[in-house]
Amino acid sequence: LPLLLEAILLRLASGSHHPFYNGFYYNHIMNDKGKGQEKVYFNGAKLVVETPKDPIYSSNGANVTLPCHYHYEPDLEAKRKIRIKWSKLRDDYTKEQDVLVAIGKTYMAFGDFRGRAHLHQASRREASLVVSNVRLQDDGKYRCEVIDGLEDESDVVDLRLQGIVFPYQPPRGQYRLNFHEAERACQEQGAVLATFNQLFQAWSEGLDWCNAGWLADGTVQYPIRLPRKPCGGLHLAPGIRSYGPRHRHLHRFDAFCFSSTLRGEVFYLDHPAGMTLEEAKQSCQDAGAEIAQVGQLYSAWKFLGLDRCDAGWLADGSVRYPITKPRANCGPAEPGVRSFGFPSKGRFGVFCYKER
Repeated sequence: LPLLLEAILLRLASGSHHPFYNGFYYNHIMNDKGKGQEKVYFNGAKLVVETPKDPIYSSNGANVTLPCHYHYEPDLEAKRKIRIKWSKLRDDYTKEQDVLVAIGKTYMAFGDFRGRAHLHQASRREASLVVSNVRLQDDGKYRCEVIDGLEDESDVVDLRLQGIVFPYQPPRGQYRLNFHEAERACQEQGAVLATFNQLFQAWSEGLDWCNAGWLADGTVQYPIRLPRKPCGGLHLAPGIRSYGPRHRHLHRFDAFCFSSTLRGEVFYLDHPAGMTLEEAKQSCQDAGAEIAQVGQLYSAWKFLGLDRCDAGWLADGSVRYPITKPRANCGPAEPGVRSFGFPSKGRFGVFCYKER
């Protein structure tokens, strides 16, 4: 029996299931041209699926519930043999990632959601999805699909992670990353490539950056708040400048990375004589921590208010410092994470990261 249920769930996930009779009634009517083609008209109860219209917000490492309920118009009291499918959509809706399928109380999760996703059915005709230990790549739109025989209705819920977008260049300099290298660069800094929606949100909050960078959909874009000649021209309105889709292997740009809230803390260590990069890594290890990644420093600045006017090493070999309260001798008049680039020489403090 478990193997049979698993086979049914797998077929449901692939979309190759066959309908069964469920008490709904249909009229089959020949078309007007008499070519043998049929139209199916429904004249029974209507299946309605509902999800929230406003986004559901969560954060890295948290648990989140994506609400989904269904009902019939007019109402049907009889117990139904319902099948439920959850999938994650791409930004352009061209492809879906299977998340979970269920028949009754038996369900199966797929891919990265295996062991993290299950149904929440506390009330009658509820099909909500619970995702535990939320990850950065979970951000996006999800389809809740309810299948009752020939009836198949769905609605979409938007899951958004609270986070921060930051531009990233590797030690080799500007425009050195193809798409796949940009993906790896963000992952190595505790982040993922940002989506367009995440970049747009960052732009609306004040992000202004004149260097073009990869996004998760393979496009190359950059956010401009203050139009200027080197950044598309003086006479263009503020907004997101786009180069459109680029060749993922041949073309090279920077990256826009997205990081969410932290499950630990970032702290600063110093030495009277400063430290080399290797000495800085060892100091963090001696403190029971590890040298912080760029994404962790940005998250600590954004969500924990980390403010330190002392430059420190990070895991990628860069030297940076976070300022939430601008003041004399600490860089520009705006809050932000300042960068000294990737010095080959010099002795600095270090930012460390420790899990709670």
